[in-house]
Amino acid sequence: MKILIRATNWLGDAIMALPALRAVRGRFPDAKISILARPYVADTYRGQSICDELISYDPKGVHAGISGRERLAQDLRVQNFEVALLLQNAFDAAWIAWRAGIPERVGYARDGRSLLLTKKIPVPKLGEIPAHEQFYYLELLRRAGWINSLPGESFITLDVSEDRRRQAEKTLSSAGARPNAARIAIGAGASYGSAKCWPPDRFADFVNRFRLHTDADVILFGTAAEQKVSDTIAAGIRGPSISLVGKTAIAALPALLSRCQLFVGNDSGAMHVAAAVGLPVVAIFGPTDPHGTAPITPRCTVIQEKSYCSPCFLRTCPIDHRCMTSVRPEAVEAPARGWLRSAEVASG
Repeated sequence: MKILIRATNWLGDAIMALPALRAVRGRFPDAKISILARPYVADTYRGQSICDELISYDPKGVHAGISGRERLAQDLRVQNFEVALLLQNAFDAAWIAWRAGIPERVGYARDGRSLLLTKKIPVPKLGEIPAHEQFYYLELLRRAGWINSLPGESFITLDVSEDRRRQAEKTLSSAGARPNAARIAIGAGASYGSAKCWPPDRFADFVNRFRLHTDADVILFGTAAEQKVSDTIAAGIRGPSISLVGKTAIAALPALLSRCQLFVGNDSGAMHVAAAVGLPVVAIFGPTDPHGTAPITPRCTVIQEKSYCSPCFLRTCPIDHRCMTSVRPEAVEAPARGWLRSAEVASG
């Protein structure tokens, strides 16, 4: 059997979909499984033993526009896939699978794409499945008849090869990280929107408080679009900091984070990657719901000061951003110190 899986677009969603992808691999051990994904998701999935082939889908590059999508569909058509499993919800995912001539197309019946699906799976209603997003993808498999139950994971992991870890260590050392110092990874951005972001001055205040108790390297992670936020944080930190913002590819993020001892940041893709490579995580939530998207790890503290309007799931706050501004640096510092102590004890 040849199966094409359309992966989710967001990095955090891609991590939360890993239990479902592993369930498909377990259900069809002899099938040829290909995953169609945005380049940064494909890079994250590389080396995870969940598929036989990763196919990059670049709608901002070679696959831009109708002609680019049509070209992708024709490239897929010649591979003669028998089944398409659509983890992504969009109409676009079903359209490409249909144009690729894949005879069985399985996905949730939503976003106006039901006519393009051969197996139209009803979207779970509120309360029908556990709240966390990993179960949303697993339930698609269950309703399709591919699994009998929802084998949720208590710790979603990403494998990082020793070669990638060594390369990451070289990158960090070249940027100024000390070999024997604790490393605190700061993830101050969130691709979804500014509403999920703790203010930069709060991050700086947290770091300054934290450093009163430990001589740790502070490493700022993020995309080039988050450079201004990173610069503001760095300017407010007393003492040195290391910025990798905009300097490394997303493909390098798992290995780089695996060389740190703690992650502190917003509800973001980087938060999920940090948890998946084994870091303790202090996750700051505001407009989103940790019951649905908290990192799946036993080593996590969620910080949230819920206001009357939270969770709103808006990309930008239309009022005063109270759900995030009400989170005080000292509320983040206490669990961060505890997790770093436990990491240091575990490492000997």
